[in-house]
Amino acid sequence: MDIGRIAFLAAVLALLPTAGHAQGKKPGKNVHLYIISPADGATVKSPVTVVFGLRGMGITHAGDEFPNSGHHHLLIDVNTALSLTEAMPHNKNYIHYAAGQTEAQIDLPPGKHTLQLVLSDSKHYSFSPPVVSKQITITVK
Repeated sequence: MDIGRIAFLAAVLALLPTAGHAQGKKPGKNVHLYIISPADGATVKSPVTVVFGLRGMGITHAGDEFPNSGHHHLLIDVNTALSLTEAMPHNKNYIHYAAGQTEAQIDLPPGKHTLQLVLSDSKHYSFSPPVVSKQITITVK
């Protein structure tokens, strides 16, 4: 195989997504992710201020590769299992806080809603095992 083909093959392989490249990072020990506010079962007005809590790991920006750290994602009305092999979706139900935010104001329509936090690594993948908060239910009036 000539050097040109080897270089081309190496470039193609480097650009291919790899199943295990960014996934499966181990979280810290004794990690606890939780929603400080609002309380489970609370009745609130929109916009809702959600305050994130984390013990045992640090918060950093997405893209930063600091050990034992990650950034928050807020799942709104999501009842499906997390994927460890795909990056966290980015839509109205999966809100990314890539700047390292520890609280947010969200607009929600009236009715019952579920909220859950997920801590992700620098590339928006879940840790293995996943670091997730308890899912809470709130009512927006």
